[in-house]
Amino acid sequence: MALVLSDLRVRGLGVIDDVSLRFGPGMTAVTGETGAGKTLLVEALQLVLGGQAAPGIVRDGTREALVEVRFGDDGSGDDGSEVVLARSLPAAGRSRAWRDGRMVPLAAAAELGARLVDIHGQHDHQSLFSVAAQRRTLDAYAGAGAGAESDRRREARRELRDLDADLALLGGDEEARRREAEVLEYQLAEINRAAITGPDEEDALRAERDHLAGLEERRSAVRAVLAVLDGEPEAGAAGEPLPVALLLARAVEAIGAIEAFQSWEERLRAAAAELTDLASDLRRASESWEDDPHRLEEVQQRLRLLAELRRKYGATLSEVLGERERFRRRLEELEQAGAFAADLLARRSQVERSLVAAENELGKLRRSAAPELARDVEARLRTLGMPMARFEVAVGGPAGSGDDGSEGSSADRAGDRVRFLFGANPGEPVQELARVASGGELSRTMLAIRLVALDGPGTVVFDEVDAGVGGEAARALASSLQELATRRQVLVVTHLPQVAAAADHHVTVAKVVTTGRTLAQVRVLSPAERVIEVSRMLSGHPDSPTARAHAEELLAAAGRDRPSTTKAGLVD
Repeated sequence: MALVLSDLRVRGLGVIDDVSLRFGPGMTAVTGETGAGKTLLVEALQLVLGGQAAPGIVRDGTREALVEVRFGDDGSGDDGSEVVLARSLPAAGRSRAWRDGRMVPLAAAAELGARLVDIHGQHDHQSLFSVAAQRRTLDAYAGAGAGAESDRRREARRELRDLDADLALLGGDEEARRREAEVLEYQLAEINRAAITGPDEEDALRAERDHLAGLEERRSAVRAVLAVLDGEPEAGAAGEPLPVALLLARAVEAIGAIEAFQSWEERLRAAAAELTDLASDLRRASESWEDDPHRLEEVQQRLRLLAELRRKYGATLSEVLGERERFRRRLEELEQAGAFAADLLARRSQVERSLVAAENELGKLRRSAAPELARDVEARLRTLGMPMARFEVAVGGPAGSGDDGSEGSSADRAGDRVRFLFGANPGEPVQELARVASGGELSRTMLAIRLVALDGPGTVVFDEVDAGVGGEAARALASSLQELATRRQVLVVTHLPQVAAAADHHVTVAKVVTTGRTLAQVRVLSPAERVIEVSRMLSGHPDSPTARAHAEELLAAAGRDRPSTTKAGLVD
């Protein structure tokens, strides 16, 4: 069930000080003298639903205006299914919007408002002006067939997106996969040719390179040590140095005869033996070192090769080896992708044919329903005081082109571009509804459309729907609004007593002066008060017995002479 307006509170807006209203299902009429502030209630509803605020809308002396609304399934919201919106408009600064107690962007409130309420009036944003809304209305009128074809089309489009995503994961078309495989094969061969022995190969090569490149420096160091240990003279040294071992032997001899120095003698002997072994080891190691310039060049070339691989495929040899594994797995996937892609492409072709069929059928249904919708709307317009009005429903773009300018496009096949065309005067061409209809004509046209189509929000608001209407057309208008109120919650701002008498609930707005200031007084009328208000609307003389009798007759004919059982009323 669609949500309908349950509560409205307005504070500090124009001549409204603080007003709270509770609405019930069916039709609510808002009446009052011209300039009393009736339309201000509609403007408040527009504001909380994301509309733009007019300059000076905030009441003088008030820091900010506040509008709050609640929408519920049955007008009470007691079952927990409800939406609460609010908007504050400071006298200076930017306005703010809330949904269910949480601040939201104004655009989000406007988007939600378009789904909750249709507001029709001379200066209002009309939800049915958009191509999307007009398309939804035509589909709703066309019935289940168009809905089913729309579902088929959405499902086919969704499956096409999924198939295209799967194909993209495979690497595009067959030629793209072939090119990718060639690149992978080259990269894999380049790494394999290097025959990397492991992630630590570079460390071992650097150690070998440093050894081969530093042999002469090492030999020089060993010769210097041996000169000390063995007493060999260094180049350019004067005199004959004594071997360390000989010096230690003399020291042992010097202290060996003293019994108290026995422990020191043992340590000296041990040091002499260790130095002798050290000299022997150094000599053997230095004699085993052989210069190998060829091997040094091989090591350096190998290091350059590994550095180039790291530059291309990873910061370390471990990452390079990881990339090799990834290349190998991807090549295996590409080898299997051919058959898989063929299956996907076959399925895609099948889904595409199904999509074209669904679009053609949807376009056929829309083009078939369009003249029927136009005839039904025109028939309604004739009863609403517009006997010469013409209404047409155009489906698709100009002949031979789609919405995107391409012949035979998806949008053109499906007839996505739906336009409501209107002409009020004989001999003049029909044009798009928003461009040619006046406020009253718009409201009555929207009423006619809502009466013949089943889509739209749960709450419909009409302002100026009765502009230029009188006599028999006024009764037809009241009857049409009453009929719509059986399917939608209807709020209508009206000057017609016939419309006011047909309403389930009646709200009146009057200007009063309190403590030197003008404000709007909003009241929900009792049955007796309705008679007085309808009398005023009929003759301008609410005390006239004739006018009262006529008012009672109107209310009785509309079945509105009994107390309402709904929850419409003022909230203290």
